[in-house]
Amino acid sequence: MNDLSRRRISSGTSRTARWVDGCADALIRYRRILLLLCVAATVALGMSATRLRLDPGFEKMIPMQHPYMQVFNRYTSAFPGANTILVSLRWKGQGDIYNQKFMEALRHATDDVFFIQGINRSRVFSIFTPNVHYTEVTEAGFRGDSVVPGQFSSANPDDLAKVRRNVARSGQIGSLVGNGLKSALVRAELRDADSAGGTSLDYAAVARQLEEIRARYANQDIDVDIIGFAKLVGDVEAGISGVMAFFALAFLITAGLLLLYTRSLRTTVLALFVALLPVVWLLGALPMLGLGIDPMSILVPFLIFSIGVSHAVQMTNAWKQALVADLSPTDAARDAFRKLFVPGTVALLTNALGFLVIMRIKIDIVRELGVTACLGVLLMIVTNKIFLPILLSYTRIEAGTLAHAKRREAAGGSRLWSALAVFARPVPAMAVFAAALVLLGLGTQASRNLEIGDIGAGAPELRSTSRYNLDNASITSQYDIGVDVLSVIVEASGVESACLDYPTMSAIERFEVGMRGVAGVQSVVSVPTGAKVSIAAFNEGNPRWAALPRTSDGLTQGASAYDPDNGMNTANCKASQVLIYTQNHEGKTIAHIVSEIKRLADQNTLPNVKFNLAGGNVGVMAATNEAVGEAEIAMLLSIFGAIALLCLVTFRSWRAVLCIVVPLTIVSILCNAVMARLGIGLKVSTLPVITLGVGVGVDYGIYLYERLQHELRAGASLRDAFFEAMRQRGTAALFTAFTMFIGVGTWAFSALKFQVDMGVLLAFMFLVNLLGAVLLLPALAAWLGVERAERRSPVHTAAVPKQI
Repeated sequence: MNDLSRRRISSGTSRTARWVDGCADALIRYRRILLLLCVAATVALGMSATRLRLDPGFEKMIPMQHPYMQVFNRYTSAFPGANTILVSLRWKGQGDIYNQKFMEALRHATDDVFFIQGINRSRVFSIFTPNVHYTEVTEAGFRGDSVVPGQFSSANPDDLAKVRRNVARSGQIGSLVGNGLKSALVRAELRDADSAGGTSLDYAAVARQLEEIRARYANQDIDVDIIGFAKLVGDVEAGISGVMAFFALAFLITAGLLLLYTRSLRTTVLALFVALLPVVWLLGALPMLGLGIDPMSILVPFLIFSIGVSHAVQMTNAWKQALVADLSPTDAARDAFRKLFVPGTVALLTNALGFLVIMRIKIDIVRELGVTACLGVLLMIVTNKIFLPILLSYTRIEAGTLAHAKRREAAGGSRLWSALAVFARPVPAMAVFAAALVLLGLGTQASRNLEIGDIGAGAPELRSTSRYNLDNASITSQYDIGVDVLSVIVEASGVESACLDYPTMSAIERFEVGMRGVAGVQSVVSVPTGAKVSIAAFNEGNPRWAALPRTSDGLTQGASAYDPDNGMNTANCKASQVLIYTQNHEGKTIAHIVSEIKRLADQNTLPNVKFNLAGGNVGVMAATNEAVGEAEIAMLLSIFGAIALLCLVTFRSWRAVLCIVVPLTIVSILCNAVMARLGIGLKVSTLPVITLGVGVGVDYGIYLYERLQHELRAGASLRDAFFEAMRQRGTAALFTAFTMFIGVGTWAFSALKFQVDMGVLLAFMFLVNLLGAVLLLPALAAWLGVERAERRSPVHTAAVPKQI
């Protein structure tokens, strides 16, 4: 490099500037070696990426350290049931289910479910399983048997009539048999690990087997409805093919817009290639680290690609500006690296910190998302800040493109930037402040309506019109028990047999009666409920005797309800469960029911009886919602604290911190308002969106303020400095924000509801964060005295002539 170029490129005096200059020289000096290393890494990681597998898991979605889940784990072998699948066969022909065709289908469907890999075979329930029986009172005493006798023949009308009577005696109507006698259920529970080898359960394989059952038995007369976590995972994975289609669509949109923006096929291909590199490296690194990718994290690679495009456009734009100043491609690449390495690396580190902050939520799936995204961003520092300048140093831009860029440079910049630069004056800035305060007030008011947890019925990960949610609605309409259940574990100590201790049983009964009157509760089942039925049976079925005797001898009449095989209690009722079936699993419903449980539990006066939350799928949701609610404020404080610290270290100015952080804060509040307005709950799949949006949005502020500070210290006025910052960085920022807005906006058409929610929220944050940076940042700078403060500060950055 000649002396003139060196003087034009580097005249910085600070230690940081000298270090960056040295890195730039080393990068160009050893670019061939570094290029070979990057190519070798790409090939190796690309081959490794072929070994990446989806890795869903039930326990990964649960905050296992939450007190509710500690109780859940303590009694998971005695009271399983959170990871349940339900297969309902519905008769569409004439009459009810007691006919040969339906009963044969139900028998074989029960067998098929029983032999699915990962099924806890002792916890399969159907009228055809021997653990479902009936009990009746006769003149000779109690008599009982399996609901379907061992010698049952569906072709024998007498056997069908006998099963009809047995079902009525068993009390399974509304539970395993539909209320209208037009459907019957197979209920089974899954282990999260394959008991044969101790490996994680293949939920996709389970979902495929369930679909095979549907295809096998669904016909003109029978319809099959299937729900459960395994089936949900299968449907989500099926929707991932759509995610890939949207990724391809976003890639094409980005490529088209990038070509229009750069007017250069070479730089377009180069930017897209480098933006894809961290995605390939990330997908290749995960198998090497022994990690898979969860279906809920499948959108992370697209976010990494979007961030990569943003930084690649900034780098290629700076390189092109240096070419316009008549530098060679090699010197232009050196200049672009020197200008953007610090602000770009700080922006990426801020992104990485944002993803790391997500890990404050103690849920494995969220932590995996944080690790995956953070690793991708850190890899981007290598691909975008090292590999891209090397490739640019070998690139020759098209002559027509360079001529067009020189004509635009001679024109003096966009009129839009001149108009926006007006807000860098105190009086026009007041209009921006007024608009920001109005939006802040409206957003704060609307965000108060934001709910934690799910909103609506069915699986929130899928659209309401999905087959899974239609199956869910069908099952809940046919059976009494519902599909949403919360289990309260009652622990009794200090008595030999709590089943025969009246004070203990009475306390559970009072709790059950109290919960029956709680809004949102559909039904309640407990050990005293079964005991009272059995005691009444001992007294000729007289309902007046359906009460708890006050003596141990009297309570022995309910012994059939104390059998641990019923799944309601352990031996001697040392622990028993109260099953609370809820009308839905919306966040506000769960929160209300949990608060009422705690209130009734506090009214208990027996020191040896303790009511513990929680089990069941609603118990898992309650723990998850509380974990999300607790993490929200801490997470936001952490990410904004990290951003503030990095900006303070980078720019050495508290004014810079406010100029960058204040717009981000307002946008975060507005995002909560949008969620409340659109009926999107704050949950595991949406909470990271705010952090992702803040992490990506901070790039705009960092890039703009870095140029603003540089121009101010070179002697420009605040208005001229902001104009120059927009000319050099604003065009690329506007392009990337608009491109990312369109790219994630296409997710609104996805079959996966959680992808739709993420797309809408990210599109909003990408665009509004840009508006905050280009409107509110200069207004804050005008009123905080940034121009005066920066002119008094020592020069920390290289003084580069304005035309470069």
